[in-house]
Amino acid sequence: MQILVVENYEGTGLGQMGVAIGLAGGTVDIRRPYLGDALPQNADGHDGLVVLGGAQNAMADDVCPYFPALLNLIRDFEKKDRAIAGICLGSQLLARAFGGKNRIGGAREFGWTEIELTETAKGDAVFADLPEEFSIFQWHDDSFTLPEQATRLAGSAAVKNQAFRVGRAAYGFQFHFEADAQLVRQWSADFAPLIEKISPDWPQRLEQELAGKAAEADKTGLAIARNWVATVGAG
Repeated sequence: MQILVVENYEGTGLGQMGVAIGLAGGTVDIRRPYLGDALPQNADGHDGLVVLGGAQNAMADDVCPYFPALLNLIRDFEKKDRAIAGICLGSQLLARAFGGKNRIGGAREFGWTEIELTETAKGDAVFADLPEEFSIFQWHDDSFTLPEQATRLAGSAAVKNQAFRVGRAAYGFQFHFEADAQLVRQWSADFAPLIEKISPDWPQRLEQELAGKAAEADKTGLAIARNWVATVGAG
């Protein structure tokens, strides 16, 4: 199992997705196009695609001129029934690739927040065995409308479209299920100046939120990652 990982921002990391891929015996091919790495022309040679998050927005073709090529690559993976996981910015790019509208700003969520699954999610390969409500880490300002052919799978009080699926296994996750306690601690240190602008009290809140929410969120996040990896092999 060969998974193509597109990193859009330095230091994001695979977190629990990397754990799940490793447990399944898979390998990753990480491309960093913001540093000049070339993207594959098509899905051939890879069994699945993971598109990670970033501080830029999904319409920032001027900052990330590779975005149009990435959108074409996303569409090719879905057309060839290869599994996709778009996380945060990746979910926004997935929505854009299939005709959803990106909404820039006005949808800030940061920290562990509550997610509620839709009725449809109860029969979905990734979400069926999860609780109807769970807490998971979030860090975003933007949101999107769903593509016409998408199935909505989850929402939150602040953002209606938290997870969706196009076709069999092209998944968009607005929330950071890959961000376990270890990765959140790393982000809190590495991106401290960015976090201070949106949540100045985060250093004081962090330990309290970790103690109260991280263990269950980590368990849920790993379950999502493992369930998604299972869809790669099912294609």
